[in-house]
Amino acid sequence: MTEQPVEKKPAPTGRWRRQLRVTLPGCWGALLLACFSFTPSLLPRGGVLQGLICGINAAIGYGLGVLAAVIWRAFADRGPRPARPWSWPVFLIGGSALFAVAFGFGQYWQHEIRDLMGVTDYNIPQAVLSPLIALLVFALLLLTGRGVRALYRWVSRHLRRWIGERAAKATGWLLVAGTSWLIVSGVLLEGFVGAVNEAFSLRDDETPPGIEQPTTALRSGGPGSLVPWDSLGREGRVFIGKGPSAAEITTVTSGPAREPIRAYAGLQTSDDTEERAARAVADLRRAGGFERANLLVATSTGSGWIDPACVDTFEYLNHGDTATVALQYSYLPSWLSYLVDQSKARAAGRELFDAVYDTWSRLPADDRPRLYVTGESLGSFGGETAFSGEYDLRNRTSGTLFTGPPNFNTLYREFTDDREPGTPEVRPVFRDGRTVRFATDPGAAIPPTGQSWEGNRVLYLLHPSDPIVWWGPHLVLEEPDWIGEAPGDDVLEDMFWVPFVTFWQITADLPFATEVPAGHGHRYRTEYVDAWNAVLKPTDVTEQDLARLRQVIAEG
Repeated sequence: MTEQPVEKKPAPTGRWRRQLRVTLPGCWGALLLACFSFTPSLLPRGGVLQGLICGINAAIGYGLGVLAAVIWRAFADRGPRPARPWSWPVFLIGGSALFAVAFGFGQYWQHEIRDLMGVTDYNIPQAVLSPLIALLVFALLLLTGRGVRALYRWVSRHLRRWIGERAAKATGWLLVAGTSWLIVSGVLLEGFVGAVNEAFSLRDDETPPGIEQPTTALRSGGPGSLVPWDSLGREGRVFIGKGPSAAEITTVTSGPAREPIRAYAGLQTSDDTEERAARAVADLRRAGGFERANLLVATSTGSGWIDPACVDTFEYLNHGDTATVALQYSYLPSWLSYLVDQSKARAAGRELFDAVYDTWSRLPADDRPRLYVTGESLGSFGGETAFSGEYDLRNRTSGTLFTGPPNFNTLYREFTDDREPGTPEVRPVFRDGRTVRFATDPGAAIPPTGQSWEGNRVLYLLHPSDPIVWWGPHLVLEEPDWIGEAPGDDVLEDMFWVPFVTFWQITADLPFATEVPAGHGHRYRTEYVDAWNAVLKPTDVTEQDLARLRQVIAEG
């Protein structure tokens, strides 16, 4: 009896070696995008973040290199062949030199950005380790991609038992691609968002040190309030528990002042957005908010946060004769809400303004407060949704201030895309600036200079270096106008667009948009003084008052 040869299974180390085997075209693609990843973006980057961006772009570059080789072979009508003996040494030597040059330029550009923004933190060990972090990220993504490819081959091989080879390949690709998408967008993303939401819901029960329940009936959660103190949420309690008093306002504006009114409703006030808005407005009415001279509807960011610099400035410039109302719609931090909670922000902004406007519009025309609207970041997105366009903003409000608007804001995009020819995207001019204007530095002349700005004003306040304003999926394959045009005051002239790379750079900037000094990125502080001064047009506020107020807001 003849003994059948036993097929030997490859050793585990051999299998891993094959999984890590790379092709020359793929490596060149990986090298090129890895080098481009060192180019400057909007904000300073640390070594860990640079390594992450470099690794992601290297993996994308590898895939593009492999794809380019496949297309080339298809036109040449030949199969793959081994690289020439000298090809790998050339790649290793030339690639190492090219990567070293890119790394050096990257450190120079990062120094320039830090100097531009006044950032002094620089971690040398992290910068040195960034190439190793990039290599690790690249390897993990490469193995993940090859795991998906192996799964596709396994599925199509089993499908060939019942259907033809071409149909098996197409069906296998659809099954694996669909399953991978469901896992990433469903299981992983929803699981991550759910875990973060749960963690921040626990944080929402906390009250920061120094914040106490108000003893005045002019605040939600105080005596006679229709909204319990415990239901306001962490950021709601901060909003209600802080703010300038009448005495503090008088110190700055040198005139008589009133105690400002603040009304708020947290997520625990009601599960329903419409009911939550109704409770906030009912508490506003109870406190006498509709009897004040100025009424501000503020749409919060995801966690319910309202920028104190914004509301405090509004109260100072109006001598405390104000009432502000806001509500919470999410537990998530701002940057994550920006990505996944847009529908909640839209509902909150619309329901809150509609509830306020319903009561306000029933008042006698000569006995109504002036009605203003504001929102920062995702709050500007929510605030916009209550309006259909320029005329609606002008006719239904006395003034509007939107700060750091996300790139997907409907009205912001409409106003920016329809700007007058020759005006840059960073400082667009829309219809001669008759109602809507844009400012990167509201302390200077707001374009278009020389044109009248009569009637109710709408102002968009933004920083050229704010990634919230400029991020969008279109960055993957489309160069935006703002990169090709003259840069803003706090953006490097050396910044340029690279397909895929720029998208991941700006994406990585998002979580750190508020980790830079005030006046840059997504940190707006003293700019609110001049911005609100432009919108409100107060006649009894002097330059000395504005200077004192800037100092107060900067120290707040």
